[in-house]
Amino acid sequence: MHVRERNMILSPGWLVTAVITFLFGFTILGYLAFRNNTDQPPIPKEVRTADGTLLYTGGDILAGQYLFQRYGLMQYGTLFGHGAYLGPDFTAQYLRTAGDREFVYYTGQGMPDAQATERVRAEAKDNTYNAVSGILTLTPAQASAYRDLIGYYRAWFGPPATQRGLQRPYLNNPEEIRQLTSYFSWAAWVCSARRPLTDHSYTNNWPPDDLAANRPTPGILMWSVLSLVALLCGAGVIFFLFGRFEWLGWHAMEEAPEGAYPLPEEAPLTPSQRTVTWYFLVVSLLFLVLGLLGGVNAHYHVETGGFYGYSLANILPYNLSRMWHVQVALFFVASSFVAMGIFLTPLIGGTEPRHQDKLALVLLAALVVVVAGSLTGEAISLKGVLPGSAPWFWIGSQGWEYLDLGRLWQLLLTVGMLLWLFILVRGMKDRLKGEHPGNMPWLFIYSAISIPLFYAAGMLYSQTSHFVQVEFWRFWVVHLWVEDFLELFTTIMVAYVFLLLGVVRIRVATTIVYFDIILYSVGGVIGTMHHLYFSGTPEMHMAYGAFFSAMEVIPLLLLTYEAWRFMKLGAPAGVSMLSTAGNIFPHKWAVMFLIAVGFWNFLGAGVFGFLINLPIVSYYEIGTQWTANHGHGALMGVYGMLSLGFFMFVARYFVPLDKAADRAMAIAFWCTNLGLAWMLFINLFPVGLLQMNTILATSYFQGRQPDFFNLPLVRLFEWLRFPGDALFIIGILPVVYLALRMFANRHRKGVAPEALAGKHRV
Repeated sequence: MHVRERNMILSPGWLVTAVITFLFGFTILGYLAFRNNTDQPPIPKEVRTADGTLLYTGGDILAGQYLFQRYGLMQYGTLFGHGAYLGPDFTAQYLRTAGDREFVYYTGQGMPDAQATERVRAEAKDNTYNAVSGILTLTPAQASAYRDLIGYYRAWFGPPATQRGLQRPYLNNPEEIRQLTSYFSWAAWVCSARRPLTDHSYTNNWPPDDLAANRPTPGILMWSVLSLVALLCGAGVIFFLFGRFEWLGWHAMEEAPEGAYPLPEEAPLTPSQRTVTWYFLVVSLLFLVLGLLGGVNAHYHVETGGFYGYSLANILPYNLSRMWHVQVALFFVASSFVAMGIFLTPLIGGTEPRHQDKLALVLLAALVVVVAGSLTGEAISLKGVLPGSAPWFWIGSQGWEYLDLGRLWQLLLTVGMLLWLFILVRGMKDRLKGEHPGNMPWLFIYSAISIPLFYAAGMLYSQTSHFVQVEFWRFWVVHLWVEDFLELFTTIMVAYVFLLLGVVRIRVATTIVYFDIILYSVGGVIGTMHHLYFSGTPEMHMAYGAFFSAMEVIPLLLLTYEAWRFMKLGAPAGVSMLSTAGNIFPHKWAVMFLIAVGFWNFLGAGVFGFLINLPIVSYYEIGTQWTANHGHGALMGVYGMLSLGFFMFVARYFVPLDKAADRAMAIAFWCTNLGLAWMLFINLFPVGLLQMNTILATSYFQGRQPDFFNLPLVRLFEWLRFPGDALFIIGILPVVYLALRMFANRHRKGVAPEALAGKHRV
């Protein structure tokens, strides 16, 4: 493990191919960033009526965006399809409600219904923006609808006692209501008005709305078909390669290791490795909070006013509980990755510099401060404690899903990641000397560098940035950071785990890592654009996003092809890990969670992800329960289970596998996985199917109305989710128990290294 290799383990062609595919992906992404900036929908300087009357200004639009952020409305409903799923889509809501008011305006003048409908459609599509003067002109009907909707939103955001259904923020300032309505009006205009030199709107005719003449474009259908072609062709090539080259994929060592596997609880530990028990104590508590918040959010689907009669919404409104749920999920995953990186570094490097443990504890303290500070800031921002004149964007909530935390906390978290990178490099510096830069130790560092680097991309927009710019850089974090570079870091850490256990050879592990880099560089990087089909980007973003995101499914298909070989790693000959006892393979439950990661990666990220990534499906589906279905299957199923796998791996170095520990690990595994499966198959997927049917039968607006969740069959499926949630939360409790045992045993003594010679392989 610790022998330096001056030559590359594999052929240099692997490194060259990885670099070329990486540069190719980011060259295309850079061009799309340029086009995103030059082709974004304009924010007019002024919006006036045909007779010159001023309705609102560009400043009002931005002020409305600030209110949308400050009050956490993206965690209540959606805008351009992105956000929370229980509330309405505000763009579709304004578009349909204003269209209905315009229809009444014309029929009230004696115009026949058919003629009034065509008039409303024609005016919706007519782009009256003057690029020279910066003035957008609304028709009398559109201006009348805008004034009516100011009153509509005044009542909709009125006092809690007058609200019906899911509690919304109370906006008692008439000027704020006018500004927020102006923002929604502009967003609806972006969704309906023709983009110059095209025959569709700035959002590719999204949302589907008959009264706005929004129907699927030819491009939506064409790129859906071509993405299927890309998937089939790519899958064929990869399966051919796996058939042609038998050495591809996971292969156990030809000769089984001599003797029994070592007991991890006897292995010597460095000071920094002992600090990881503090990290996993925090991880377990975050996991518990995450599960409880998920239960609260699920209950809001069946009881919008409270929690079994208790008025919880007054203390923890839905938009705050959901914001915390998303943020705690990211903190839970990030903390476990940080801990695992610190724990593996001495095992890979072979040595540990002095005071490495002190740096690790400083990092932990900083992480706790960021978690507590950001969650508190989000609460005081959403509850209106921070006035509009306060630096809410910096210390409160930025208001964009996944990046809700204030910019100050985001900056501090990035600094913390840089400190973590410094800890890793410091611990590896002797190991890296003389090592070929294309070998595993360097790949470990490269992937670690990508973690703070691509998280920092979420700071490339500012408080005053255009929504389209915000979405572009936000999804660099949501997709590139989470789905690509965390995935790469995951593959490398899992490969090192199996190397440390002595069940695979270095050549096999390195091949797996390079294959992962190449496949994700081909599909995952440019595939980021599948999030931006309908966010105001040019059609080419949809073309690239659809075509290349289809290729993201290919490595996930390989998970099924490789599943049996993976399940046999570390197990006795002829059996899988499922039937291997813990006393035979001491890291059984860690590997079981890694097997679960493969299952959920294929199902949650692959099947459920590809289901909603086709443009024609996404056109009707975006923002529905199928999005939540994919999100839970991919984020909790992949990264959550991976975090628990890391937890179980480290736990065995501090907790002997006695009867209580083995039972706790088994309960955690089966309860969390079965609970998640129940959640998806008994609730999210069937409710999403019903929602899609409603949208196709009526309209997107109707399918996204909160009243949809009051339908009897939908309510039945929502209540049926309860056993799965309860089972999942039960599975969290053994994790907390094990974390407490790890912490209590953090000072345990290890066998002297010389006594382990020939016995331990780690």
